[in-house]
Amino acid sequence: MLSHLLARLKEPLAKTQEEVETLLPLAAAVLYLEVAWADHDISEDEVELFSATLAEQFDLAPDELKIIVSESRAQHEASVGLYRFTRIINDAWDEESKFQLIVKLWELAYSDNELHSYEEHTIRKIAELMYVSHSRYIEAKLKVKRGAEQPSTGVPLPESRPGPETSLD
Repeated sequence: MLSHLLARLKEPLAKTQEEVETLLPLAAAVLYLEVAWADHDISEDEVELFSATLAEQFDLAPDELKIIVSESRAQHEASVGLYRFTRIINDAWDEESKFQLIVKLWELAYSDNELHSYEEHTIRKIAELMYVSHSRYIEAKLKVKRGAEQPSTGVPLPESRPGPETSLD
């Protein structure tokens, strides 16, 4: 029984290039949902943000986007891990594309102007599963954090203070 389950986990979700291209938006959507869910609250603002990101990133029509977001919610609820989804991305994308996804995940995490430690942990886990180095993970975080400064004053937007739930790196 256990060997059968392990074999199923190792099976590729997509066998052809067309299947890979079809599953990439779904895999990315599940990762966005995982970050949004990390603080145990998926707000409509977060859904709108990652939906807009998906639409732009994959050039999706509104009806395609609706289906992918709906299916990603079902996949997220039924999933016991992220490996299947990061594997699709690893098989299809180069290092720079994966880095850009990590940047988008940080943008989602910072979208409410505070970073929950679980969001940070989730992005770290995703970055590791996608073989994004720790230095690139930090680079993505700092890129988003610096981009969150208000252009008129250069003063950072409010964020949570370091403590038991957040870290500085």
